Amino acid sequence: MSYTIWCNAALNERAESLLVEGLDGHRVVFAEERLASVLKAGKSDAGLAEADVVFGQPEAAECLLRKKIKWVAVTSAGYGRYDTPEFLESFKARGAVFTSSSSVFAEPCAQHVMAMMLALGRQLLESHAEQLGDRQWKFFERRSASVLMNGQTVLLLGYGNIARRLTELLAPFGMKIYAVRRKAHSERGVFVISEERVTSVLGEADHVVNLLPDNEATRNYVNARRLAACKPGARFYNIGRGTTVDENALMQALESGRLGAAYLDVFAEEPLPSSSRLWTTRNCFITPHTAGGRSDQDVALVRHFLGNFGKWAEGREEAMGDRVV
Repeated sequence: MSYTIWCNAALNERAESLLVEGLDGHRVVFAEERLASVLKAGKSDAGLAEADVVFGQPEAAECLLRKKIKWVAVTSAGYGRYDTPEFLESFKARGAVFTSSSSVFAEPCAQHVMAMMLALGRQLLESHAEQLGDRQWKFFERRSASVLMNGQTVLLLGYGNIARRLTELLAPFGMKIYAVRRKAHSERGVFVISEERVTSVLGEADHVVNLLPDNEATRNYVNARRLAACKPGARFYNIGRGTTVDENALMQALESGRLGAAYLDVFAEEPLPSSSRLWTTRNCFITPHTAGGRSDQDVALVRHFLGNFGKWAEGREEAMGDRVV
């Protein structure tokens, strides 16, 4: 059977050729407006009316209107704009499939967090700041402030593909790893905890890694109350979504010294305005939503999609990767 696949992702030439070749025998329709950023949702597009399969970042409401759509594959790990009861229940009711691209970004995101853990522990950021600043040889200060990750405690807020990969990368350090998620069942090498235990574990964790998606239940999840429960000097990392953190409360926790440091890759408003106090807050380290970055991103996304397409076309939806519905 031949299908029509609609795409609004702004792919590079190699990835686009791979997509078209991989869908030989099917019709590929590209949207009038192609999106380079997964943070934006596509606009209404006439081509969606003919689509059986959608690949990219479509407008959620239009996907609900187009009853012919049988599968939506988004090109991001997060899917906040689609994570509503209306959208997910509608897809379930009509037997449609919805997938993310979480596994494409698991490795770079996990490596990004680990890199920052090591950089903070080994005083690399402070040493670099001194190189750019007064160029003082702070031998004793930097050596005495350096800490080992071995045996430390980590709390993961959210436990999906990225958290699983991070757990694997941290395994050689013999760290005690806790994770909180909606469905609490055991995982190898991880203590999965219920929501009720978060406050007590915050008081034990040396590292708190936020991986939460954006939805009604997670907005401002990391608030003043939870930050006050953190172990003094703990380090906080956010590669989930910026809306899940009360940024004012976070700045206060850093300025008071309650938190030892914060590494932020995502923000409530992106790009982060140059006027934001986060840029100059003590021990706050910023990257511009690059945790998931990889030079082969477009090709990796297409390969992930084509792998799932083969399973979907054969009626093996249960075998599809990153399936949400």
